[in-house]
This record gives sequence, C-alpha cells and structure tokens, in this order.
Amino acid sequence: MAPKADSSAEGIVLNFVNEQNRPLNSQYVADYLQKFNLKKAAVQKALDTLADTGRISFKEYGKQKIYIARQDQFDIPNNEELNRMKEENASLQQQLQEQKKAIGEVEGEIRTLQSNLTLEQIWDREAKLRKEVKEIEDKLEKLRGGVTLVRPEDRKAVENMYSEKLSQWRRRKRMFKDLWDAITENSPKDLKEFKEELGIEYDEDVGVNLQSNSDLLQHGKKRLRGQ
Repeated sequence: MAPKADSSAEGIVLNFVNEQNRPLNSQYVADYLQKFNLKKAAVQKALDTLADTGRISFKEYGKQKIYIARQDQFDIPNNEELNRMKEENASLQQQLQEQKKAIGEVEGEIRTLQSNLTLEQIWDREAKLRKEVKEIEDKLEKLRGGVTLVRPEDRKAVENMYSEKLSQWRRRKRMFKDLWDAITENSPKDLKEFKEELGIEYDEDVGVNLQSNSDLLQHGKKRLRGQ
C-alpha cells in the first residue's frame, strides 16, 4: 500500500518544488498553491523550513531567494546509455527502411508494367511479381520472427528510459536558462565572455542536440506503429 501524501503545508510545497524542478521564487509558488488555501506567509515559512533542513536547495540574489529541488534525487542522463540506445534505434530503423525499399521496388515495377504491357502480359507478369512479393513477405516474416535483435519488452524498457532521460535533459536545460537569465539580467558583462570565464558549455559546444535525440525517439515510435 502506497504511503499517504503529506498534506501539510511543507509537504505540499515540497511536492510542488520537486515536480517543477526549476528555479522558483516564493511568489510564484504561493500563486500556484492558492488552490490549496495556502497563504503566501505559510508558503514562505514552508520554503524556508525546507531549505534550512536541506530538503530543497536555494540561492540568494540580493534580497530575493530562488528555490530549487535537490538534484541528487534525480537520475542524471549517461552519454554512454544515450549513445547505445541511439545505435539500437538506428539499426532497427535501417532494417525497416530496407524492407520498405524492397517492397516498394516490386510495387513500382508492377505499376510500370501495368501501364505498358498487353492485358495477357500483365496477367502473366503480375502472377510472377505476386510470387516474388510473396517470397519477399515470407522472408520478411522469417526475419521478424526468427532474427530478434531486441526483444519487445527490452525495446520498450529502453524507450521508456530514453524518454525519461530526455525529460530530465529538457528540464535541466530549462532550469539552467531560468537561472542564467536571472543571474545575467542586469549584468554589465559580455555574456559570451562571462560564459567562457565560468567554463560553461552548451549542448551544441560539445556536439549534442536535444531536438535531434527527441526526433530519434519519435521516429522509433512511428516505425513501430507502421509495423
């Protein structure tokens, strides 16, 4: 039996901060949690208590405090895992493309012959092509049934893990952007030089791209629906 959710002010605030997993100020939290009949003073007290007890993190920027969920409770994406999943999905996608190409070539030949041959020739050729298509389909069926590179349950597990890693990646990008914007909003420094001074590298600086990895997952799902 699952434990009951903590309905105290601290429990509600902690759950919200963890769900958002991005920099938050007390006003934003209070506005959102009005539906729980929590006043701003109660929200501020809960935030401070959670921060003091180490259940959430916070940074001070002048008179303002920015609160964020503790990151050590979340799994961090592993480049090796992402690369392995990318290779597996690319291999399966390549197999599908080869199968579609083989069937498409036969269907294209049928259409060409139907537009140029006599009726008797078409019937004869169609019978031969149907036989070839049947042989190709039988071969594909054997490949699907006998050459299992990845079991369905393993593939599903990999896709779920991949999707979770992408979600974590996306949240961390958003969290960094919000925090970076808050820090540099009134900074007189050149932002490019400031970034280099701090040793900060964007995804693109190290040759990775969130969108391309997200597209890879979507292509894999479309491929499965098309089977």
